[in-house]
Amino acid sequence: MLKKEWRHFKRNRDLFVMSLPAIVYKLLLSYLPMLGLVIAFKQYRYDLGVFGSEWVGLKNFEFFFRSDTAFIVTRNTILYNLSFIVLTMVIALTLAILLNEVSRKWIKLHQTVLFLPYFLSWVVVGYVVLAFLDHKSGFINVTLGMFGEEAIKWYEQAKYWPVIIVITQLWKAVGFSTLIYYAGLLGIDSSYYEAAKIDGANKWQMIRKITIPLLTPLIVILFIVDVGKIFRADFGLFYFIPNDSSFLYGTTDVIDTYVYRSLRVVGDIGMSTAIGFYQSVVGFVLVLLANWIVKKINEDNALW
Repeated sequence: MLKKEWRHFKRNRDLFVMSLPAIVYKLLLSYLPMLGLVIAFKQYRYDLGVFGSEWVGLKNFEFFFRSDTAFIVTRNTILYNLSFIVLTMVIALTLAILLNEVSRKWIKLHQTVLFLPYFLSWVVVGYVVLAFLDHKSGFINVTLGMFGEEAIKWYEQAKYWPVIIVITQLWKAVGFSTLIYYAGLLGIDSSYYEAAKIDGANKWQMIRKITIPLLTPLIVILFIVDVGKIFRADFGLFYFIPNDSSFLYGTTDVIDTYVYRSLRVVGDIGMSTAIGFYQSVVGFVLVLLANWIVKKINEDNALW
């Protein structure tokens, strides 16, 4: 067995050497910090350190599960992430197919316009949203005033925010996903489409019979990766866009913002580690489950 692995290493020695910096990077920044997970099971005290602090078992986890809003923030986290996964996939795939039909002359312009919001921080996006939704001088309320309608207090009415949050997330993130699908489209052999044209297939038939099936492995991989993050919300999106308005907590509060706000008051590092550990474990289980389901349906599309 060892001889076989050694022969494999010698045969691919150049690839292993090239990947060494990335392996060291992951070890130092991703795996070494995992030793700190022990804090989730301790009543951490700065003066005693990690090893001197008292063991408290699962008490740090009770902070979250016994809180009155645990169900609400868990529901919000899962439903928002599910909507992000499905809508981003559908819209990005559609845009990638449309990009593939655009003339090469304009492709760079379309790519830049789609990709630009991805580079903006959530703080900047928060000000952009504020420019639209501000009660007195926001673009939407000014427009409503021109038509004789009353201004809406967007940051005090929770019913509008599920739509606002989803639209904001899609505007920022869909360009990046579109480029991934577009790169996948470029990898499809053009002879498939030429053969389909000879057989008289129209655009829709080529998309349904060639593009979608050949992109399915990529779609499944991205789906499995996204499922692993379904318990971990984007803190910037849910904190800066609603402007941390207490009127909106019912529809905008997620696990990450709830823990941050709670620990800003309590200041217990053990509790924050426990919630982070809980989110990671659930995400890991969901990735395994999603991959297992995909493997049952079509083994070739599974991640491993």
